[in-house]
Amino acid sequence: MKKTKSIQNKSNYTAKDIQVLEGLDPVRKRPGMYIGSTGPDGLHHLVWEVLDNSLDEAMAGYAKNIDIALLPGNRVQVSDDGRGIPVEKHPQTKKSTLETVLTVLHAGGKFGSGAYKVSGGLHGVGVSVVNALSVYLKAEVCRDGAKYQQEFSRGKPKAQVKKIGSCRGSGTTVVFEPDPLVFKEIEFDTTRILQHLRQQAYLTSGVKIIFADRREKTPETYTFYFEGGLASYVKYLTNGAVPKHENIFYAKGEKDEILVEVALRYTEEFEIYEEGFANNIHNIEGGTHLTGFRSALTHVLNDYAKKNNLLKAGESLTGEDVREGMTAVVSIKIKEPQFEGQTKAKLGNPEAKAAVESVVTEALVDFFERNPQDARGIAEKSILSAKARKAARAARQTVLRKGILEGLALPGKLADCSSRDPEESELYLVEGESAGGSAKQARDRRFQAILPLRGKILNVERARLDKILDSKEIRALVIALGTAIAEDFDIEKARYHRIVIMTDADVDGSHIRALLLTLFYRYFKPIIERGYLYIAQPPLYSIQTGKGNVQYAYTEEGKNRILRELKKGRKGEGNQPVQELQGAKIAGANIQRYKGLGEMNPEQLWTTTMDPDNRILLRVTVENAKEADRIFDVLMGDEVLPRKKFIQAHAKSVQNLDI
Repeated sequence: MKKTKSIQNKSNYTAKDIQVLEGLDPVRKRPGMYIGSTGPDGLHHLVWEVLDNSLDEAMAGYAKNIDIALLPGNRVQVSDDGRGIPVEKHPQTKKSTLETVLTVLHAGGKFGSGAYKVSGGLHGVGVSVVNALSVYLKAEVCRDGAKYQQEFSRGKPKAQVKKIGSCRGSGTTVVFEPDPLVFKEIEFDTTRILQHLRQQAYLTSGVKIIFADRREKTPETYTFYFEGGLASYVKYLTNGAVPKHENIFYAKGEKDEILVEVALRYTEEFEIYEEGFANNIHNIEGGTHLTGFRSALTHVLNDYAKKNNLLKAGESLTGEDVREGMTAVVSIKIKEPQFEGQTKAKLGNPEAKAAVESVVTEALVDFFERNPQDARGIAEKSILSAKARKAARAARQTVLRKGILEGLALPGKLADCSSRDPEESELYLVEGESAGGSAKQARDRRFQAILPLRGKILNVERARLDKILDSKEIRALVIALGTAIAEDFDIEKARYHRIVIMTDADVDGSHIRALLLTLFYRYFKPIIERGYLYIAQPPLYSIQTGKGNVQYAYTEEGKNRILRELKKGRKGEGNQPVQELQGAKIAGANIQRYKGLGEMNPEQLWTTTMDPDNRILLRVTVENAKEADRIFDVLMGDEVLPRKKFIQAHAKSVQNLDI
């Protein structure tokens, strides 16, 4: 393996390294083009853009410490001990280089004469976009023993850069406050930031990243520092799962000036989890580097299986077979990354595919030779996956034959709606025949369909697809949805754009809801990603005062609030104590606790839970796919101890628990 050459010495990072390509004006007009959206994703993207500049310094070997803090007043501070952005006059703009970097789009070290060999953030592109979308931004630079400062508002400098004192060492600090005219809701998510910082610390081994939430009087501080790099990251990602082999595969090499780093581990799980990075940027939609990795993996495992007579003549393993149960991270460093969109969701460099394929092929062959037991375990898991795939295909062909896929034979228990427009159609998944009957009477037949589910469906976390399709309830659901499943899945064929899980507010109802959520997450994830999946919120209590005067409470706090208001209104009629007695008359009110949907008559069910004008629906989303994956493994998997620990840790936060 070739070692990465030294980038450039410190003295060569000057104004001439900053080349200007175009102005900054378009950013405020179309912010979504640069940060993806003006919602929570775009808001946090501002943090990533400033952080990327500090990570560029770390990848180049000039920074060892990065500090990030959330400050009061919706402000964020990012500091590093890199070289510091140059402050001398820029030859092209005739302004200070610091001002140029912060106010001109595409003005950065990445475009200059080699200040960075590789770059994640474009060191000038991202930070200028952040400046344009911030009501306030302050940059402080320490260089050559002097500290400089400049302030901005919505991308415009408030004054020229000025020297404010002396300092030791070097580095850059940026403080910014997102513009409320651009971002309607400004609320930074600590969990999301911590996950991103942990990820970056694994990718940049040897760099210390410290995060502090200073919005409260007692700030919380977290430190990330990992020497193990990607191998440590994969170990972290697979924590709690049963490994299929002892040694984590790790490879690092260089091909055509592209530095490739890969780590992977197989576990007893069925799910595939991959992450791809180019210059430390998480490419959520993958790209050519992941394509090269998959190609190498499939090729090497097929060669190994055939060489060791593990496959019959004419048989071969598919890409899905060799990746089942695999957790892998692929990271490359490349001079000129070609991303699709400013948010860098997908890598497009064709040369990245060849580089990753070459490095992984050579390293994986060597790994198999040095670790024969690990190699056999991985190969046997892939072969078992291939057998299960064939069995699942046969099951799908039985269940999802052509007539059913075209909607000619919908399940008999489905009470379908008359509308054939998926955008207005709703499917309610209801627990039990009793609640199903009530829901069928309550619904608006024009756009609401009802599918009663008998008992608890199969736990798909513990079964392969061929076994899953043996379940009558799951087969009925698959046919009703119209999307098919697994390899045949097509989100465009969804018959309903609102799928509502409606279960009782008790332990059994919660379990059925968890089973359904597991099914959708594992086999219908695009339905969640499109925002089609919801959870109904039936009331817990009805509180009746007088004839026909009924209020509904959806939480314990909601019930107590209604009772306090009733008590306050009846002070003149005697100070009767408010007690929590089910079905008793309290302060002149009759309280009924609903144990199940079947206890509500159709009119009540429509009014509280199904009427679009009154109902409360929770949309199911997945912010952090890997964390969701881990939670499903803990709650629905075979291992008892992790589930016990999870329940003990979260028991105090459970509300409305029926025992």
